[in-house]
Amino acid sequence: MKVTQICAGRFHHFDLARQLTRHGVLDAFFSGYPASRLVAEGLQPQLTKPFPYVFMPYLGLLRLGRCGARLQQAMFWQAQQTLDKFAAARLPHSDCLIAFSGCGLHAGRAAQEQGMRYVCDEAGAHIAYRDRVLTEEYRHYDAQFPGLHPRLLAKELEEYQAADIITVPSEFVAQTFVDMGVMRGKLRKVPYGVDLRRFSKVSDPPRATFEIAFVGEVSVRKGVRYLLEAFRRLKHPAKRLTVVGAVAPVVRNWLASNPPPDDVRFMGHVPQIRLKHILSRSHAMLMPSVEEGLALVQGQALACGCPVVATWNTGAADLFTDGQEGFIVPARDASAMADRLQQLADDPTLRAGMSAAALRRVAELGGTDRYGDRMVATLKAASASF
Repeated sequence: MKVTQICAGRFHHFDLARQLTRHGVLDAFFSGYPASRLVAEGLQPQLTKPFPYVFMPYLGLLRLGRCGARLQQAMFWQAQQTLDKFAAARLPHSDCLIAFSGCGLHAGRAAQEQGMRYVCDEAGAHIAYRDRVLTEEYRHYDAQFPGLHPRLLAKELEEYQAADIITVPSEFVAQTFVDMGVMRGKLRKVPYGVDLRRFSKVSDPPRATFEIAFVGEVSVRKGVRYLLEAFRRLKHPAKRLTVVGAVAPVVRNWLASNPPPDDVRFMGHVPQIRLKHILSRSHAMLMPSVEEGLALVQGQALACGCPVVATWNTGAADLFTDGQEGFIVPARDASAMADRLQQLADDPTLRAGMSAAALRRVAELGGTDRYGDRMVATLKAASASF
């Protein structure tokens, strides 16, 4: 079997390209990054097909802060669209094409005309579900969600229809597709590998305080208002919440009118090398996302012996078991989050047991090699069934 791959950005696709190379099945990797970056990622130059002429300027404008929401989406759509058409005109005769959602409609149809299987790889919830949920959530922040760009929305819906199969990273994502009318038989669940080489338990949480961590973009999608409300409801004389991650403009404006208490500390971006110290010192990590494909930071917390309280919408069920290494609660339910944090705060024996279970679970998760093995098996099965 030979596989062609398309992805404008990084996401998990650099890992996927390395895994396909490890298995000796990568035919070509069409990317929005320049050849130098792809080689630096460990990819063989003869297998890379770079098309950086739209995606890299888009990244440059993002870094300069020169893109409003609508312009950002329009440029992202253009970067994916031009890469898609570039690949469609240059496809090798592989057995299978796997394209990140938004990057594969034209190439996918061209691949099918050549007798190849077309696999749409979706990292998050069904795009229509995502659009609806974010529209609802923005209202709680006194802001209007600009909506996903119509061309982005329309193209991904066409890709879902055109693809032979759709790969998703978690049961949560799969369920959003089923809820939106996609047949379960078209979906293949392949959870991402959790790279835990930089994460381990390096200290114990303090005894005098109850420490909670949040790690990720401080955004509407991540459920920040539920994070702060759950923390507010927690009853403990010496509680503290450490928030790690860049604060999105919408949330920053909301916080100006809804200031958090003094026992909430915003740290901004923190290098990964420091995260293991923060997570090891935390009694729990809270992940209140309303929409997320598979939050791998949960695995990083487990590797540091930190129990996780997470919503179903984080993909948590594909990383740990409710009641063993942490708790899984409904999305948008700050009361349930607070109740589970309260259990951990009130019961040191429970905390110690979940911390030990988290460390055991890490040994079972598997890294990117396991992800690669599962994805290659999925693609082989798809190609063989054609």
